[in-house]
Amino acid sequence: MDNPPEHPPCGWHTDDVARRFLPLTEVSEILDISAAQAYALVRSGDLPAIKVGGRGQWRVETVELEAYIQRMYAETRELFSTRSDVTEQDEHRP
Repeated sequence: MDNPPEHPPCGWHTDDVARRFLPLTEVSEILDISAAQAYALVRSGDLPAIKVGGRGQWRVETVELEAYIQRMYAETRELFSTRSDVTEQDEHRP
């Protein structure tokens, strides 16, 4: 009996075919940001991407997008863990 195909952990796939690369328009939809913001993430190096085709279209590998999302979660946790000390001090002020 055949096992169903495994999908990458990021979960972006269509019809049982895992997608390896996403165009910036889809990246911007997934992150709920503008296309310009997605392009800025790529240009800054925060989100690794490649240019493909004769027109140089940007593509982001799904694993890179997932890694970026995980980094943002970690940075957010760190931000709030350091800020909670300040918030707790403020709560105890008269």
